[in-house]
Amino acid sequence: MTTPIAAIVMAGSRPGADPLLAGSGVATKALLPIAGQPMLVHVVTALRAAPEVGAITVLAQDSAALAAEPALAGIADLHFSDSGAGISSSLAAALPPGDDPVLVTTADNVLLTPAMIAEFLVGAADSDVAVAMVERRVLLARYPESQRTWLKFRGGWWSGANMFRLRGRRVLPLLDFWGRIERDRKKGLKIVAAFGPVLLATVLLRLVTIQQGVARAGLRFGLRAKVVPMAEGEACIDADKLADIVLIEKIMAGRA
Repeated sequence: MTTPIAAIVMAGSRPGADPLLAGSGVATKALLPIAGQPMLVHVVTALRAAPEVGAITVLAQDSAALAAEPALAGIADLHFSDSGAGISSSLAAALPPGDDPVLVTTADNVLLTPAMIAEFLVGAADSDVAVAMVERRVLLARYPESQRTWLKFRGGWWSGANMFRLRGRRVLPLLDFWGRIERDRKKGLKIVAAFGPVLLATVLLRLVTIQQGVARAGLRFGLRAKVVPMAEGEACIDADKLADIVLIEKIMAGRA
């Protein structure tokens, strides 16, 4: 029997005012209600329903405020921990010992389902770093109104789906590197350029697929890195903007 994988939910707040919180009455995005429940509750509920997932740790600057959410009371093996100033440094501090893998997602990944988790973990097997992504045609076939950030590679345009599988502490050099560039996380070419001019050139000229590009980036750190293409377009729809929330609530109503 496969050992359940630990999960980390990144639920902190970024610097500056968040327009989504204006007039909401809540102090942090993770507690913003969507379809009648705080964002974080949707994500934790999906993780807890996935048989592949073991302990769940929620990371946030003020984790006590999240732990006090009544809808999270009684959820088994759920833990809360205060995070640091940056995503990468907070995640590095929370990694399990040795090479034990960990599943990482975010509190605004509210359309997450146990089926998505299972699909991703199967695809991520035998990797040191795996990233869930959705190809543009998959998303737009069902949700043409959704606006995402796209990475353009040979054979397709891709958007992140806010799920990662990291192979324990062997990924620390990668997280340290990410800590220096995470401010540009929404600027695809800047991220690619940080891995060196050769990779940037191959991407600009569309000489590599995203799978090949990510694998090459991983080799810089001695890691087996891969992309897991997700079958459902909604896997990459997170709650970043008001329009996202409107679409998410429409999708949730359809599920119900």
